[in-house]
Formats: sequence, structure tokens, C-alpha cells
Amino acid sequence: MVRLPVVDEFAEELAVLGWVTDLLVAGSLATGDYLPAVSDLDLVALTDGRVDGARQATLSAVHRRLDAGAGAGLHLGCVYVDTATIPDVHLRHPTWTHGQLVQRILSGINRAELARHGYAVFGRPPGEVFPPASDDDVRAAARAELIGYWAWAARRPWLWLDPALADLGLTSMARGRHALHHGDLLTKTAAIEAAHAPAWLIGQLAARRRGERVTSPRLRTALIAWRDARRTVRRAHRAAI
Repeated sequence: MVRLPVVDEFAEELAVLGWVTDLLVAGSLATGDYLPAVSDLDLVALTDGRVDGARQATLSAVHRRLDAGAGAGLHLGCVYVDTATIPDVHLRHPTWTHGQLVQRILSGINRAELARHGYAVFGRPPGEVFPPASDDDVRAAARAELIGYWAWAARRPWLWLDPALADLGLTSMARGRHALHHGDLLTKTAAIEAAHAPAWLIGQLAARRRGERVTSPRLRTALIAWRDARRTVRRAHRAAI
């Protein structure tokens, strides 16, 4: 279990609100793959009751204050889930990510990370509020992401000219293939080594994962990542039949 001062500070801010009952850690911090100033902080806060407009305004103020104090290296995101709605996997929840509050589901992959690797900063352990994630649950969650968002992105080749999306796509496809085959979760660092890409690009992905300023050829990388996504999405569709 890794504890970061910024997460403890955030936890104190939420606890005093009175209606945030649990703060749970998922993502790379939970799996032991967290890299300072590189990795996102993926948190889930459980609330007593609906996060209405007034509560959302309060949360936005907390996040903006924390982001401003921590500097550009902080990538803290948090999904706010009314505890009573946990069983509804399709419901969208207020989610702070990259400087704004949006509405997103708590994905099956997030739920599996919580069930298998997550821990509580305060409140109940994830296993007391989220059901266990079987291997088939992990496969289904990975398949849903591949034939959902990634299928949408694979139909839009111009999107892959964004270097950030190309990097994310290559690692996400590796993680998706691993989950479909093994029913298990692969860290981002391990996914880079399993990426379907030339050795030179894998090396550059690994360097960026370490926080190094390395640039890959934009068009060539976009084409490699897009083709990989198309192949992996087709495989996921076949697996769903």
C-alpha cells in the first residue's frame, strides 16, 4: 500500500465535508505501478446520497485548490459514486479529470482494479462495497472497452495523429488482449513490453513512461497504433460472438 501526501491532503478535504464516506484507490497506485509526475491518480469516493449541483460545485473548488497547490505534476482524478447506486454499472457519476468535472461511468476495469488491488484511504475496504471480480468479469470489462470506445476511435484514423492517443492506444490494446486471454489485469509498464509495435517504438514508449522527453515519428506511430487497434477490436468482436 502506497500513501502519498497529496492523497492524504485530499482525503482530509473530503472527510470534513461530512457526506463523503469512503475514499478508495484504484489504478497504478493500487497495482504498484505508480510513477510520480507521470502516472494519473485514480481515486473513487463514495458518498452518502446524490452528488447534486451544490455538492459538485464544492468538489470542483476542492480540486481546483488542490491542483493549483500541487503544480503541473499532479494528475489526480476522482469518481464520485453515491453508494446506493454502486450496482448500476451503466450510471454516469461526477468525475474530476484533467481539470474539469464531467459525467462518466465507473468502468468494469476500474471496478476490477478496486476489487483485486484497491485499498481505502479512509472508510471501508473496497471488498466490503464492491463485489469480487472473477476472471470472466475482467474479460467482459476489457471486451466492453474494446468494442465500445476503442471501436469508435478505430473508425476515426485521424484521431491517432495525437501522440497521446497513440501511446494510450498501444498500451490499452496490450492490456485488452492480456485481459481477454488471461482474465487478469496488466499494468501500464508491463503493457508497453507487450505492445504490438517495433522495438524502437517500444523503447520510446518505455522512455516516456519513465518521464523522459522522447518524441516518436508522428505519422508512423499513428499508423502503427491505429492498425493495432483495428486488429484488437476485431478480435474482441469475435470473442463476443
